[in-house]
Amino acid sequence: MEHIVRILDIHPVTHNVKQFIIEKPDGFTFSPGQATEMSINQDDWADKQSPFTFTNFTDDHFLQFTIKLYTDHEGVTNHLGELQVCDELILREPWGTIEYKGPGYFIAGGAGITPFIAILRQLNREGALADNKLFFSNKTDEDIILADELKSMLGDNALFTITNQKDSVHDQRRIDAEFLKAEVKDFSRHFYVCGPDAMVQEITGILTELGANTDAVVFER
Repeated sequence: MEHIVRILDIHPVTHNVKQFIIEKPDGFTFSPGQATEMSINQDDWADKQSPFTFTNFTDDHFLQFTIKLYTDHEGVTNHLGELQVCDELILREPWGTIEYKGPGYFIAGGAGITPFIAILRQLNREGALADNKLFFSNKTDEDIILADELKSMLGDNALFTITNQKDSVHDQRRIDAEFLKAEVKDFSRHFYVCGPDAMVQEITGILTELGANTDAVVFER
């Protein structure tokens, strides 16, 4: 089913990420971690679908998306960055296999943090974040999406790694086998992985080699 919805608000998060607040259709439901295929309701764009993750609470009266805008080519996210309040989007039914199954480690690269935002916010609301840890890799300090909120929720259990800025105030290791062996205390726990396809494939393979149960590694399949 398709829903035509208006943009209610837009505000910046980082230099290339914006949050979009849009209308929530009556009866529309999703689970934390899920996404939808969305299009821009304009000529030449309505048939171009891209996946975006819900980042708000499920009981909010609106929907929120936290979207990285890729301006290096004429794609959907580039055009989204040009939209204004009251412009229309086409929303479809929610989907996705990323869901919270129990305490563990969240591993994200760049915009791969977005499925975890709604999950972490919900756990924080329930007072159930204490046994979870986040490893979040970005190229530079300014690329970190919602850094202050993540640190506020997780404290020392939020570990930011920066791979392309030598003067970063954060950890500068890559999330690889050596990193995981150093930082993961219990490979029998759940692992939630999201980021570029190559990163997800590499990390899920490493986790399995290091003893993680395949069924306990959650990623978008």
